[in-house]
Amino acid sequence: MSKKRVLFLCNANSARSLMAEALLRHMAGQRFEAYSAGVEPDEPQQAALQALTELGIDTTGLASKSLEAYAGEHFDSVIILCEKAQQRCRDWTGNTDELLFWDILDPRLNPRDGAYTQTLEEIRGRLRLWLSVQSKEA
Repeated sequence: MSKKRVLFLCNANSARSLMAEALLRHMAGQRFEAYSAGVEPDEPQQAALQALTELGIDTTGLASKSLEAYAGEHFDSVIILCEKAQQRCRDWTGNTDELLFWDILDPRLNPRDGAYTQTLEEIRGRLRLWLSVQSKEA
């Protein structure tokens, strides 16, 4: 059985989408190939990588990539993690069987201590629910 391909999109591909990519690989890498991209890619945020590392999640190979890197490719699921990316998603020329929108607050805009850990936990909770649905559909 081939793995399903999942693309996480965010504006900068520097925190939320990278966290989601790493989390999905960690939680269900045997069933899914995870990728991420941004409409305006920026350098990975060290606080995002640190939050992943603190939870024992491998960050090897995580790098910000442009949406254009995946133009024309097929993904079983595309999950958009911010409003800016949702507004600009029509720029994406790939195709997908499932397009989801999870509006997750940018941890840079969260003034609370542990903002990146909170964001990581929110993404993990949504992934758990999404994975349970995927298991039932399989």
